[in-house]
Amino acid sequence: MASLSVRRLTKRFGPVEVLKSVDLEVRTGEFAVLIGPSGCGKSTLLAMIAGLETVTSGEIRIGERVVNGVPPKDRDIAMVFQSYALYPTMSVRENITFGMESRKVPKARHDAAVKRVSELLHIEALLDRKPAQLSGGQRQRVAMGRALVRDPALFLFDEPLSNLDAKLRVEMRTEMKKLHQRVGKTTVYVTHDQVEAMTLASRIAVLHHGAVQQFAEPRVIYDRPSNMFVAGFMGSPSMNFLPAELASANGKPVVALPASNGSGATLLPLSLKGSQSIGSPGRKVILGVRPENLTEYDPQRIDARQETGVVEASVEVVEPTGADTMVVARLGEREVIAGFASDAVVKVGERVQLGINMAKICLFDPESERLI
Repeated sequence: MASLSVRRLTKRFGPVEVLKSVDLEVRTGEFAVLIGPSGCGKSTLLAMIAGLETVTSGEIRIGERVVNGVPPKDRDIAMVFQSYALYPTMSVRENITFGMESRKVPKARHDAAVKRVSELLHIEALLDRKPAQLSGGQRQRVAMGRALVRDPALFLFDEPLSNLDAKLRVEMRTEMKKLHQRVGKTTVYVTHDQVEAMTLASRIAVLHHGAVQQFAEPRVIYDRPSNMFVAGFMGSPSMNFLPAELASANGKPVVALPASNGSGATLLPLSLKGSQSIGSPGRKVILGVRPENLTEYDPQRIDARQETGVVEASVEVVEPTGADTMVVARLGEREVIAGFASDAVVKVGERVQLGINMAKICLFDPESERLI
């Protein structure tokens, strides 16, 4: 195993700067996930780590070794692709051992290696089949087996589950989590799926326009996003954003949501803890609240220790999802998404009171869009 260090890494294709001075420190044994919208540079970054793309400037270090000019085969990495990249005329066993033969590993070690990875991935019964005889999930296991048999310092995964159906993706996600817990190899994993990122990662790097917006543990990314892009990108449905300003009521800090008709404002309590650092009354802010923290107000269910703000909204759409009911409501001039209980009875057109868990809100600067 080895750590991965990416320092001031830049990549240009002609005049287009795809990666902009990226810094990333992945600890030994960590499962780091790169996520972001299409074109953000995450797959390019992975390809540069693998040696499949050249570096314009900056440094890539695997363990103690700078690998900028090192060919892919000499970087002590193993990569699993989205397309599986299996040889169709070879059996599963032959696919797994092909790399060993290329590296002239003695045949005496082939059987032991195949036995080890096939047991690890539960593909013992598939060893004599051809790829065409396998399901998508089985093919992905074989691709992973081919990578595992190398016992590399670093694993690289490029959207390996994106070709699978939803149910199989969930199953394979669980298997990959178990696999990493057993093997403990340093892993860099590219995905566009937020659930994959949240469930698999030790830490998540969110990329946008070729720059890392935040690199932190999943819970930090979700609860304390560094800016509005991260807040809006991570989470489905995404965070609600409401223009507001800081105010004071009875000597206590509050957030004022302006009324839609321009008269008056709804005042929402702010926790005294840390409120001194966010600014003085009159400062414009963007209030961010996730749908699960904006829900049907029921004073009997509210935890007495919880600071709760109450707003009134008009229901526009009701979306039952099974476990929850998502309600699209109009709050002032903005649409918001609120998370109701699965058995909630709510109708389009009615006015409802929504409770905001003020302990879970985020406040952003409207100009920089950064977390305050």
